[in-house]
Parts: sequence; C-alpha cells; structure tokens
Amino acid sequence: MSVHTTIRRITVPQLRSFKGHRKIAALTAYSSVMASLMDEYLDFILIGDSTAMVAYGQPNTLAFTVEQVAAHTAAVVRATQRVCVIADMPFASYHESPEQAFRNAAYLLAQGGADAVKLEGGSVMAPTIEFLVQRGIPVLAHVGLMPQHVNTMGGYKAQGLDEETARIVMQDAKAVEAAGAFGVVLEGVAHTVGTDVTQAVSIPTIGIGASASCDGQILVTEDMLGMNGTRVPRFVKRYTDLDAQIKRSVERYADEVRTGVFPDMSHCFGVKRDA
Repeated sequence: MSVHTTIRRITVPQLRSFKGHRKIAALTAYSSVMASLMDEYLDFILIGDSTAMVAYGQPNTLAFTVEQVAAHTAAVVRATQRVCVIADMPFASYHESPEQAFRNAAYLLAQGGADAVKLEGGSVMAPTIEFLVQRGIPVLAHVGLMPQHVNTMGGYKAQGLDEETARIVMQDAKAVEAAGAFGVVLEGVAHTVGTDVTQAVSIPTIGIGASASCDGQILVTEDMLGMNGTRVPRFVKRYTDLDAQIKRSVERYADEVRTGVFPDMSHCFGVKRDA
C-alpha cells in the first residue's frame, strides 16, 4: 500500500510564530526555475518589485505593474510546494485609498496565488494595512529605506542614522504592528535601530541591511548569487559568482557552435547510437 505525503506550505501564522524561536530565511524570486531551486530551503519567497530592475532593466522599481507582479507570482507558486509566497504591491497600487489597495491585493491573491502581500509605508499606511487585514489579506509591512520613496528620500539612503529618523523608523514599526501586519521588513536602517525595533515589536522583523538581531533576513537573489555586476550594496554577502560562471559557459558554447564541435551526432535525432 502506498503512502501519500501531503506537503503543506508554510503559513502566515507559522511565520509569525517563528519570532523568538528561530530565524526566518527569505529571498526574492520571479521565475519558476529559480523558485523551484529555493523551495526546499526557505521560509518565504518574495516576488519583489526589485524584479522591475533585475528582470526588466528598469532604473528603479516604480514602473512595475500589478499585472506583472501577478504573472511572476503565479510562476513562483506553480513551481513551489512548501514556501510561503508573498507578492510585493507595486508603486501606486495601494496609495490612493484602502479600497484601491484591497482591489489590487485581492487580485494578487486570487490571480497570482500569493499567500500574502507586502507594502511600503509606516504610520501613514497603517489605516490601509488595518483595512486589508480585516478583510482577510495578510500584510507584511516595510519601513526604513523604502525604494518606492526613492524620489522623496533623495536616493537609496540608509535611515535611522540620526535621532530623528531613528524615532520615525520605530514609530512606523509600532504603527504597522498595531494595524495588524504579521511582520515588518526593515531595510537600510542603522544596526542599533534594527535591534531596538526587533525588541520593541511582537511581530517578526525581516532585515535587509538592518541588523543581525532581526528575526529573519532577506536579500535579492541575484545580488546574493553574484549576478548583478560588480556593484553590490554593502549589506549583501555574495555566496557565489554566477556572473563569471555563466559568461564562461556562454563563451564555451559560442566557441563550440562556431567551430562545429556542438552539436555532435549524440545530440541529433534519427541517428542510431552505439549499444
């Protein structure tokens, strides 16, 4: 008699329960191939609006659309079985009103298959977060350095390096916690601020350029794998250099095509192979 084992995805309540018990490991993904390779090892995958820059060559994240996020989210969901899948809400998809945010968040869950959404903003977005959570949409908040605020912040600048911005980060984190967010991403904040916020809130903090004290960490996968050229943020650790490996492989392929080495008869159809 065969025994069928059902693999269940990590749920939002499980992610929240990890605080104080174990660290949360997360990365970004936007393709089924990459997501399938990650599924066994991570707690959640974020379809980040960083996809606009990494996959589409945009100068920032602002041009990404809800429809694009949903399509990439669906690809990740189809390729995975156990990770929690969280979709980023792109710029201008939730700022107008809580009702607009609900329509777009619901689209990402219904059409993309996401388990939750992520949105940027602290105190100012707290009413929207509460509106979504009360209507069955789990929200991962995002405070500190917020890429969608690149124009108002004057670039990708670390936050919490002075008393005033440190106070704002703490205030924002507490506001999203009170609004019902199940976790909060702390991006580009001073180490001490990341540590203080993690101790001050009851929900998991996910660091990206924050503090080792955060309850979890996330990076853009292409940064971590060495696929984004020579410039990388200070907070990124490169675990390999796929840029170089891919270039070597493509160079070898091109050389073999031009010299007639590839394909050989073993790669052709209708050819009898030796026993």
